[in-house]
Amino acid sequence: MDVPELLESASLLVPEETATENDLTVRDIWDHLVRDEWEIALGLLEELGDAGSLPLAFWEELAEAADHLRLERSAAWCHWRCSEIRNGMIRADLTLLPAAEGRRTTPISGAGVLRPMWDIGCLSPTGEHAVSIAALWVENTPTLEPGGRATVRLVPLTPSHWTHIRPDQRIIMHENRSAAGTAVVLEVHLPDTAEPTG
Repeated sequence: MDVPELLESASLLVPEETATENDLTVRDIWDHLVRDEWEIALGLLEELGDAGSLPLAFWEELAEAADHLRLERSAAWCHWRCSEIRNGMIRADLTLLPAAEGRRTTPISGAGVLRPMWDIGCLSPTGEHAVSIAALWVENTPTLEPGGRATVRLVPLTPSHWTHIRPDQRIIMHENRSAAGTAVVLEVHLPDTAEPTG
């Protein structure tokens, strides 16, 4: 499919009553599609996707359209949302250790590139702390500096490891054996297929 077809197809998956914070609806998007304003339509569809729970096909079509338009950040976000639907998502308030206290001295990318380890309270078969991997997306900023604080979205590599996670729980981020930051869980949305580990 070409870009207009992908955007039209995605827009058909949005319920008519869905609206952004600015009261934009799918009807507003059709106005932009008619005028071949594909980049604007894509951005508005992303906003509508954030306003409601939409199917995987919606985000897949937006990701493909963004790839065709060579909009890297937008494509990364849409692919990220596909991962959230497949593997679940945990939102958390993350505070990185300052450069003087931690190993990291450079900012982390906010666009889902980093896949740190997390101490989420699991134990190994020998009774030691075990870590689980989850990719990290920083909301509303392209990078997060050492010592900085931001709301992040985590996509677990193995969703079944995260079934015990609840809001207000503290989890520890690691990039090596030492802690890199601390996060407090805000929301947990795991796929229905995530089974608790024994």
